[in-house]
Amino acid sequence: VQLQASGGGVVQAGDSLRLSCAASGLTLSSYAMGWFRQAPGKEREFVAAISPGSSRTYYADSVKGRFTISRDNTKNTVYLQMNSLKPEDTAVYYCGADRFSGSIGREQWRYDYWGQGTLVTVSS
Repeated sequence: VQLQASGGGVVQAGDSLRLSCAASGLTLSSYAMGWFRQAPGKEREFVAAISPGSSRTYYADSVKGRFTISRDNTKNTVYLQMNSLKPEDTAVYYCGADRFSGSIGREQWRYDYWGQGTLVTVSS
């Protein structure tokens, strides 16, 4: 199983970015997917999650209304659209795959596989 996150970069506050997470070696439609991030000197934290069929999404309060998680199971890819970026969004962003048990959540123990991360830097 491999999760390949991409799309990070250096942007200014207020800009947008779209992250992608391409999955291989698993049937994505059987997995809930999540995005997490880790800022320098901080622990990894939950950002967003989506159920296998996209019927449910869940966001951290800090990104609600600015970020949108989506997926295309035909392309085995999950996305994170990030708008109105702030300097505090600066972090390495990771995607995770959760072998779906009926619920989605923010707990890291749920996720069976992780990608390698992509760096997002937001300058003020």
